Amino acid sequence: MKKQKKNDVRKLLKLAREPSRISKKLHPFYRGKIEVIPKCRVKNLDDFSIWYSPGVAAVCIDIYKNPDLVYEYTNKWNSVAVVSDGTRVLGLGDIGPEAGMPVMEGKALLYKYLGGVDAYPICLGTKDERELIQTVKVLQPSFGGVNLEDIEQPKCFPVLNTLRNECRIPVWHDDQQGTALVTLAGFINALKVVGKKINKIKITMVGAGAANVCISRLLILYGANPANIIMTDVIGTLHKERVDLKSCPEKWLLAVDTNASNVCGGIKEAMENADAVIALAAPGPGIIKKEWIQKMAKNPIVFTCANPTPEIWPWEAKEAGAAIVATGRSDFENQVNNSLGFPGVFRGVLDVRAFTITDTMCIAAATELASCIADNKIRPDKILPTMDDWEIVPKVAAAIGLRAIKEKVANRKLSYDKIYDEAKTIIKRSRSITETMMKKGYIKSAKDKI
Repeated sequence: MKKQKKNDVRKLLKLAREPSRISKKLHPFYRGKIEVIPKCRVKNLDDFSIWYSPGVAAVCIDIYKNPDLVYEYTNKWNSVAVVSDGTRVLGLGDIGPEAGMPVMEGKALLYKYLGGVDAYPICLGTKDERELIQTVKVLQPSFGGVNLEDIEQPKCFPVLNTLRNECRIPVWHDDQQGTALVTLAGFINALKVVGKKINKIKITMVGAGAANVCISRLLILYGANPANIIMTDVIGTLHKERVDLKSCPEKWLLAVDTNASNVCGGIKEAMENADAVIALAAPGPGIIKKEWIQKMAKNPIVFTCANPTPEIWPWEAKEAGAAIVATGRSDFENQVNNSLGFPGVFRGVLDVRAFTITDTMCIAAATELASCIADNKIRPDKILPTMDDWEIVPKVAAAIGLRAIKEKVANRKLSYDKIYDEAKTIIKRSRSITETMMKKGYIKSAKDKI
């Protein structure tokens, strides 16, 4: 029996490592994942007199007289900059802007295929907070929005806060707001499965980085009792005596407002009698131990979302008694992944021309995402839709777009149905273009390379 179990674990580990093996084969084959192609007709070279000089000058003058026309005459309305300094790439740490490029390109691919959004990877050769902020600000004329990505903390907090306050276009940090949105959506449905109320439960949060700080904020805004939240970092639990946290206002606020029982210690102590654990810490396995899950409350919820490897393997968490297990990986059930959120978020904010993304807009998107699975269809192994359920994207777009209009942070006033229909049309076109290029052989098959 033990031998069979070891063989099963070996098979699972082999499957878990397979995406990395294939990835190393396909990236050099395609030499990148995105490219720029025309969206206007070019019947012959004479058309360039319309699209470029001299005809384009008339368009430039119109925009000079009315700058808002840039959204009508150019692709700014559908363009997002994916900006990173490469200091916090996945779970790999500060590996630099060049090494971060495959991730930013992948992000751009997801934006286009899932949301119909034209996204451009921009990896910056600076780690300076002020330079990063200034660079994003001067990029504003070219883009309809900015997605900050893989920026180390605590720098990521003031960068986002400053840009949200000072930019004319929506800026969001996907490692904060995106992760928080999708985690909240999954958590809403997980609570339905175990029959618990968010305002009554004890929540342990392993890791006090950008993701969990923002997740905790959304959980509290949604109804969680901050007194019943215990967060840990590399030193231990956050509590009022942790004066070392004063240098990071976001963490210090959590240290003051959460952990009313003043639990001290580490992850083990924080998890005792907890109803749920949300972990976004260092890649595992081994960060969370089976015996700690066994000490949790009845029917515990375990979200272990570190990438590329969760803090504990899902099968180990289940063996320890977890009622629901979620990770950040697509090869395990219950993937809590930002790709379920950001394509719809930016589709919506671009289409209503929002100039910011508020926390309440994120909650509107999260509740819409959670509702994409009917209550009678939610199961322990199905708390969130998957990327295959592509119609979740226009639904999230419509929900966040409508909320932006209600909060008066949008420059286009559209109905839910109008936002949904426009988004659906744009997304179907984007997916069809990719499928057509594959059928025609313009995107080559790589079967023999795997």
